[in-house]
Order: sequence, then C-alpha cells, then structure tokens
Amino acid sequence: MKFFLDHDVPGNIALLLRHWGHEATELRDALAATATDNEAFAYARANAMITITCNRDDYLVLAAAHQEHPGLIILLRRRSRQMETSRLLTLLKNAGEQGLSNNINFA
Repeated sequence: MKFFLDHDVPGNIALLLRHWGHEATELRDALAATATDNEAFAYARANAMITITCNRDDYLVLAAAHQEHPGLIILLRRRSRQMETSRLLTLLKNAGEQGLSNNINFA
C-alpha cells in the first residue's frame, strides 16, 4: 500500500511502514514545510496514497469535503511510540487494503 504521512506523524512510522513492505512518503519529502492541510490532502489524493495524520479535526473536514479519497488514517497520540505503532500495525492487519481504501480509520 501507498501512504502519505502528514508532518505531525512521527518519523518512525514511515520507517516501520517501509519495513512492513509499504511505500511511505513523508510530507517534507514531497511538499514544502509550509504546505497547508488542503495541499497535503490534495497531493495524497492525486497520488492515490492513504493519508496518515494526527490532525483529526482538519482532516475529517477535508475528507468530508472530498468524499473521493484513497483513505485516511487518524493516528491517535498514545503514551508511547510503541503503542502508536502497535495500534497502526493492528489496523493494517485487521482492515487490510480493502478496509483502508476510501475509508476513514483510527489507529
């Protein structure tokens, strides 16, 4: 699967996604650091990437406005990075590509 990571997603998430065999593009590698959430979500949609962000409020509004999107994962902040990555891995295993595509998920 192809993922686009918003600037607020910890860098270790990209490393783990790649380790698990996925493509992970971080915002800083694709867009200017000043890119708006709208620009970031548009980039992910244009490149058929599932967006991962911690910015729940703004991205839920964007997903509602653009009902056609490859998928959105809201990564909830946990007490530890290990817990965040564990929740993401559980989501990927349980939902699979079909459950993530064109849906909004929370990890």
